[in-house]
Amino acid sequence: MSIAKDFKKGIIQENPIFRMLLGLCPTLAVTTSVLNGLAMGAATMTVLVCANLAVSTLRELIPAKVRIPTFIVIIATFVTIVDLGIAAIDYKLYKALGIFIPLIVVNCVILGRAEAFASKHPLLPSLADGLGMGLGITLSLTVVGAVREILGNGTLLGLSLFGAGYQPVLVMILPPGAFLALGCLLALINRLTGETS
Repeated sequence: MSIAKDFKKGIIQENPIFRMLLGLCPTLAVTTSVLNGLAMGAATMTVLVCANLAVSTLRELIPAKVRIPTFIVIIATFVTIVDLGIAAIDYKLYKALGIFIPLIVVNCVILGRAEAFASKHPLLPSLADGLGMGLGITLSLTVVGAVREILGNGTLLGLSLFGAGYQPVLVMILPPGAFLALGCLLALINRLTGETS
């Protein structure tokens, strides 16, 4: 498979959230706004790319018996760096994302890509895979965040879209709104791509 295909598959064809329904915990929890979705996606993409690069580089040195614990230590290292970085750069955003940044350690997408792809492929394909999957996650979280912010607050990136008379659909910024937004987006994507299951 070419590097371009490794990159593109994570954006649409094998999108972790909209296609494989993986990593839904942060999708449902932090996407109350575009900014939160974008930030969580960027954090996840950073960890995914760095972990893929590290695992691919070290793949021949990691003993088979300890590969999963080793992958988790690698992922946890990058999650810690990202967590502290966000806290240093934007503490308000750090508080908004809360526990979901440290929980990237156990995100099945990250560990799955390390095990299924980076541990079996050289550096450049692993980089392309991490970037593609990370971009797919970021786009998914941003779209869900946009739908919830527009309907739940009448804003986009904090800017009013409908004026003072708009009656927000408050359920959209509450936990049930995440399920509603995700379900409608999944139905729309399946309809547009002709998928039935």
